[in-house]
Amino acid sequence: MADTINNEVFYGLILAMSGFLLATFLTPIYTHFAYKYKFWKKQKKTTMTGEALPVMTKLHAKKFKRAFPTMAGIIGVVAVTLVTIICNLNREQTWLPLLGFVGGSFVGLIDDLINVFGSGKGAAGLRAPVKFAMITGLGLFLGWWFAVKLGWTTIAVPFIGDVQVGTIGMILIFAFAVVATSNAVNISDGLDGLAGGLAMLAYGAYGVIALLQGQWMLTAFCLTVVGWLLSYIWFNVPPARFMMGDTGSFAIGAGLGVVAMMTDAFFLLPIIGILFVLEAGSSLIQIFWKKVFKKKLFISAPIHHHLEATGWNEAKIVMRFWVIAGMFAIIGIFLAAQGGIVRDMKQQALWRNNNEITSRSDDA
Repeated sequence: MADTINNEVFYGLILAMSGFLLATFLTPIYTHFAYKYKFWKKQKKTTMTGEALPVMTKLHAKKFKRAFPTMAGIIGVVAVTLVTIICNLNREQTWLPLLGFVGGSFVGLIDDLINVFGSGKGAAGLRAPVKFAMITGLGLFLGWWFAVKLGWTTIAVPFIGDVQVGTIGMILIFAFAVVATSNAVNISDGLDGLAGGLAMLAYGAYGVIALLQGQWMLTAFCLTVVGWLLSYIWFNVPPARFMMGDTGSFAIGAGLGVVAMMTDAFFLLPIIGILFVLEAGSSLIQIFWKKVFKKKLFISAPIHHHLEATGWNEAKIVMRFWVIAGMFAIIGIFLAAQGGIVRDMKQQALWRNNNEITSRSDDA
């Protein structure tokens, strides 16, 4: 068993290095075209409810005075996709996370292209309802595949056990995981290296959980994403050379939501991704507060912009958020091990198949 784990970990690390090296190789190519064709990010000046953003506009005025390309997430999408298809494609373990990763990037890419090349009112990108509908459609399709094709109709609750939610329930939970995580990562992508570092820690944690479950190929997928994110952070230390854009953030978020479901660790997602929850939650609270009390609770939302407005510099916010995320990633792994999440997925698949056969016999 130990030899098997060592071999699979080594293979996963090879794929992580492959993801890193391929992304590093592709970065100068992307940079050449980004500057040649001016993939400049347009600064967001209004909220999703149409209100002005004077605080954030002032905070980031200097950053947007220089040429600042976006859509760098396409580097990661290409790198992770190629490595996975060539070295790590598996129906049970990597089809779904790869499809979520690529599907999320497609939604984000459309948004980025409109932002970069659009003009007038539509230049800000896809309208929020359209973007929400597209990512929801992706989540529902992935959930259908997970529940119907792979046969998952139970969800693990730490320290309690498996809870039967049925096919429809599983599809809805799966879609929620994809939609919530995609939007949370997207909201967190506001400071140099912030979303990339948080996502790297979350994928690393889920990679460890998948490893302990014996899902070697899923572990390798997570490590491939980690490899790309290491390359992204290398080039994105302040001052950032580019932004991953919605292409990258939606790919990361959708893929992470799928991985959380594939490891049956959905309820650990708010812990392992605690900073994503705080970022998205602060934006929702700000909207609620302004609607109900007609004033702002935070100087600016999400929370990283509030901290900027109080005087924290970008590097301090990013580094401290990474530290907090690292601590909660470790806590998440511990809870997975102690709460019954870590188990043999082959036995779990056998149990599902036997349960399905029994159910069919009863119906007959």
